[in-house]
Amino acid sequence: MARTLVIGYGNPLRGDDGLGWRIVDRLAKMVAGEKTKILAVHQLTPELAEPISASDLVIFVDASYQGEPGSWRCEAIAPNGEVSNALAHYFTPVGLLGYADALFRARPRSLLISVAALSFDCSDQLSSNIEAVIPDIVQYIGTQISWFSQISAHSAVT
Repeated sequence: MARTLVIGYGNPLRGDDGLGWRIVDRLAKMVAGEKTKILAVHQLTPELAEPISASDLVIFVDASYQGEPGSWRCEAIAPNGEVSNALAHYFTPVGLLGYADALFRARPRSLLISVAALSFDCSDQLSSNIEAVIPDIVQYIGTQISWFSQISAHSAVT
């Protein structure tokens, strides 16, 4: 069975920026276990390179300024050869994958789920249109984890 890491990131006290935390909280009740690690973090930092290197599948979940609020997309991402500055304020998912590759020679399959947000104002509440899409995103991530585990198990057998 594949080892999966899901990282929801953002600030849960900045309105819709907290959706990564909310999604991984719900997801943890569904899939967390020996082979799936769920993390909620304020920002992506160099320390995350180690758990990324121990994973076969990494899924990042974050709010975005781009798009119609409540719309979301999932894209495959990979290191692009650039390694983020370890002294920078934050890493991007691609930069963090590059760091994991440079340090640990790890290149797990990686997905970025971006949800277009409405408000990043000071609040611990999500916008109603953001709250409405969370069940679909949680189900989608659960399906991706299950699918990846199945193809990994099949590949290990053949």
